[in-house]
Amino acid sequence: MIELPRIAITGVGLTSPNGDDLAEYRANLLKGVSGVEPYEIRHVGKTLAGVCHFDALRYQKKKELRRGTRAGSVAIWCANESVRDADLDLARYDSARIGVYTGITEHGNVETENQIHEVSQYDFDLSFWSHHHNPRTVANNPAGEITLNLGISGPAYSLGGACAAGNLGLIHGMHMLQLGEVDVALAGGVSESIRTFGIFASFKAQGALAHHDDPAKASRPFDRSRNGIVVSEGGCLFTLERLEDARARGARIYAEIAGHGINSDATDFVLPDASGQNACMRQVLARAGIGPEQVDLISTHATSTPSGDSVECEALRQVFGDCATTHVNNTKSYIGHAMGAAAALELAGNLGSLEDGVIHPTINVDDLDPDCEVRNLVVNEPLEVGGVETILNLSFGMLGINSAVLVRAPRA
Repeated sequence: MIELPRIAITGVGLTSPNGDDLAEYRANLLKGVSGVEPYEIRHVGKTLAGVCHFDALRYQKKKELRRGTRAGSVAIWCANESVRDADLDLARYDSARIGVYTGITEHGNVETENQIHEVSQYDFDLSFWSHHHNPRTVANNPAGEITLNLGISGPAYSLGGACAAGNLGLIHGMHMLQLGEVDVALAGGVSESIRTFGIFASFKAQGALAHHDDPAKASRPFDRSRNGIVVSEGGCLFTLERLEDARARGARIYAEIAGHGINSDATDFVLPDASGQNACMRQVLARAGIGPEQVDLISTHATSTPSGDSVECEALRQVFGDCATTHVNNTKSYIGHAMGAAAALELAGNLGSLEDGVIHPTINVDDLDPDCEVRNLVVNEPLEVGGVETILNLSFGMLGINSAVLVRAPRA
């Protein structure tokens, strides 16, 4: 059996509704600070959302912002911050050997909706339609904007994986490094979802759009009174390197990717399936060569919908029910559902546990739903457990796609 190169995370660049770098983000997760706020969008009206507030002009000019997309801007921020965090001098690398892999839920709806609205103000005179529309709406746009910004000429594209996409970007970057196709990968997920009224309208029509008098309490996974999703934007890109390369240059290593899993339920357009999620979890454990009892922390996907949270908890009980030292938490309770960026942001928020042994809680659990009872669910207050060696990051999406990534603390 061929032994594949080990892959390390050496940089993290992110923007989230409650933090624009890893230190701020992690601190707010431990302090229970929500990033959900009042929001209003055309054709839907007043609602709630997770909004990012990063300074786009740090890495882009005004002209570039006008020509590009919000997802591209998020991606550029995350890529630059990740490279900086990894202390990488890209000029020392062959730019054709640097890859960019951005997971996305969808792309292009924002720009198309905006363009249709604009030309409708001029009786659909298409001379007012922007000639930038096509490059803005192609699916590879976020990854492509990164290459233009950083001068990267290696393989760069986006991976559509619904709300499992953030893990997919990370997994694909790992594979490209193991195959020897690239020497550095910028991989994760990005989302501009709050800029399209279509997503809000669809969730509202389903009765799946969260509402609460206090925006900070709207996203409440596992709580009996949960009533839907808070739509959020954001992004997180990891710098990935082969472990031996990272060590050779003396890089800081956040974690090593120890295993991954991807499968499909093949049961429904929207409704999740516990058996498919169960199989995905067992797949990643088998690839990592460990048992359920060796997982210290599970970062759940739970989106604060009545059925989705219950199904996931059923799958967790099936796989981890007897694991006394496996703890469980959720990050969407702070930032809402960042769609294509969700998995990457949620993994990033838990990486600190590998260093300090503290697990951030799921907030807003005032009345735990009996259907969501899982062993060692961390709620409302951080929990110091003395040591975290392994993290299982779960993320599931529409049309039954399931993804999971297992990372572990750096070791010899």
